[in-house]
Amino acid sequence: MDTQNSTLSSTSPEGRPSAWATFTSPLKQSKAFTLLWLGHWIAMLGSSVTTVILPLVIYSLTGSTTIMGLAMTVYMLPNVLILPFAGMIVDRIDRIRLLLFTNIARFGLMFIAAVLMFTGGMKLPALFVGLALYGLMDGIFNPAYSALRAQVFTPDIRNAANALSQISIQAVRLLGPPLGGFIVSFSSPGIGFGLDSIAYLISFACFWMLSAHLASIIGKGQVDPEQQDQGGQHFLKDFIAGFTILKSHPWLWITILAFSFINICYSGIIAVLIPWLFKVHHGYNPVVYGIAMASSGIGAMLGAFVYGSRKHWKHRGLLAYLGAFVSGLALLLLSVVTWMPGLIMSMMLEGFGIMIFAIIWETSLQELVPAESFGRVASLDLMFSFALLPVGYLAVGAVADKLGGMFTIGMFATIGMCIVLGVLSVPHIRRFQ
Repeated sequence: MDTQNSTLSSTSPEGRPSAWATFTSPLKQSKAFTLLWLGHWIAMLGSSVTTVILPLVIYSLTGSTTIMGLAMTVYMLPNVLILPFAGMIVDRIDRIRLLLFTNIARFGLMFIAAVLMFTGGMKLPALFVGLALYGLMDGIFNPAYSALRAQVFTPDIRNAANALSQISIQAVRLLGPPLGGFIVSFSSPGIGFGLDSIAYLISFACFWMLSAHLASIIGKGQVDPEQQDQGGQHFLKDFIAGFTILKSHPWLWITILAFSFINICYSGIIAVLIPWLFKVHHGYNPVVYGIAMASSGIGAMLGAFVYGSRKHWKHRGLLAYLGAFVSGLALLLLSVVTWMPGLIMSMMLEGFGIMIFAIIWETSLQELVPAESFGRVASLDLMFSFALLPVGYLAVGAVADKLGGMFTIGMFATIGMCIVLGVLSVPHIRRFQ
């Protein structure tokens, strides 16, 4: 009887797998996926705790918002500068070795930070050096992880695998910040740094097991051990190769170009003006702001589940950009809605829409980009996504000071939506399947 119930619950009345069975299928079908997903999730949980603790440490040392901005620049600059080179590194060196190297390096940085906090030796120069090295490791880890994910997320599990990964990221964003705040409130920042270091160590162990698992598969002849380009091509030729691949697929290069500007509009509102909207303009308790940000994560998780519950979707180009348009519309509503539940629902809608785009984008990269070149393309994608964000943050803040925050939210949301509609007028985008 129990077996029969279990079987019925995993299939639809027509005998097809249920949405839940399809959504969780990567965990059952692929040990490689499970180890890669778990290793990344644990590492992200630790770093999300540090994300909350780090600003508090800097403010306790300096009390300066200028120093806080400088600290983020110190982190981002090595990250952005290494990305064009990271892609070539990723396509020439075993990607799992890069994950292992960057994780053990970040473990060391977090362990040293914890020791310095406990001993009272944490000073600003040491903190800045640590941030620069941490940013450098992130700049190598992210394209390496993206490239390995493209290999592990095979076509039979790809939709669900990307959806599960995105949901885990949103879950971390829901769990990590409250945990970090709790640690700072009732203990020491050193505990948070120590927890982050342990998370990286556990993540290292997951990637180590993944390395052994893939090695055993190669030994059985199930995958090609020469998936990466080991040739000695010239640096410039290698660098141009990533652009050549993008140029051959209008969906890729048009979307990357468009979102380098859409990100300015949407991310500028989210990072700069939404905190102002809840805390200053409406004067809500910080808890309300926290609930609103959490609702964005919940909306994103819902979007990931909806998309991941099916193996195949039609009209993906149209669907992706409609998701981006819905996200912009939700941000626009924030400039006119004054009812607290309405603001929270708008944030949930924003998360849902942008998640639909994000999963389709990631899936399309994995389908269109050859495995041996994925690192170069992923690094270019990340570089264009990150490079203009600091400019966007400054622009949104400056316009808000001059013209008012509510007007600025509406203006940048409208600009972002117009870019989306403009891109949808391109047949290559609208007809992408």
